[in-house]
Amino acid sequence: MTTPHTVRIGPATLYLGDAYAIRPTLGFFDADVMDPPYEFNNSGGGAWRKARGASDQIVSEGLTEGFDRFIINPMLCGAVMVFCHNDQLPRLLPYLDGSFHRFALCVWTKPNPAPHRNKNYLPDLEPYLHAWNRGFHPVGEHHDMHRHVSAKSSPSKFYDHPTVKPDDVMVKIMANVNGRTICDPFMGTGSTGVAAIRLGKRFTGIEHNPKHFATAVKRITVAVDRRYPNWRNLAA
Repeated sequence: MTTPHTVRIGPATLYLGDAYAIRPTLGFFDADVMDPPYEFNNSGGGAWRKARGASDQIVSEGLTEGFDRFIINPMLCGAVMVFCHNDQLPRLLPYLDGSFHRFALCVWTKPNPAPHRNKNYLPDLEPYLHAWNRGFHPVGEHHDMHRHVSAKSSPSKFYDHPTVKPDDVMVKIMANVNGRTICDPFMGTGSTGVAAIRLGKRFTGIEHNPKHFATAVKRITVAVDRRYPNWRNLAA
């Protein structure tokens, strides 16, 4: 296996490479938090599609081809947060139920959903699953414990990535994650890492796309600079 390119930024370690090869070598984390490729039909959209260029980018980057659920390993994490498409729930739910102590179905409510229906409802609710083993149950202040969060989708033009998760969504998730060590095997442009650093957690991310990896390095460097202004001196 080719040695992955690694960047260390204070409490963050970022790997450029294949998550399926790298994640099993990294050992145990308190939580794996991931937004893997969905599996869904991204056709349609009619006249709206031309105004939503991210729709075609999702297809071109292979983000409609699904993922191997076995990257979720209960022996390597205390808990997992995983975003998915509605149509993936029938396969993911039994797998998590048989692998973890408990789980909860949560949703991100989007006031500006993509226009594709494909003879279904508008995708204004995006599910994410939180599964945990004993000792890694959800945490947070009372107002953090709702199983839903509302936030507009981030425009792809911000980071040239079609599925960037909004800061409000990821900060809420990080507030609910029990523990300090977080791994995101499908890091994208680093939204999970930014939220983890903001909440004082240690972050490890993996991304195979060099362009998105470079964006994640920049975003997480800014987050670390804000949270730990003297980290460069400590690392010297």
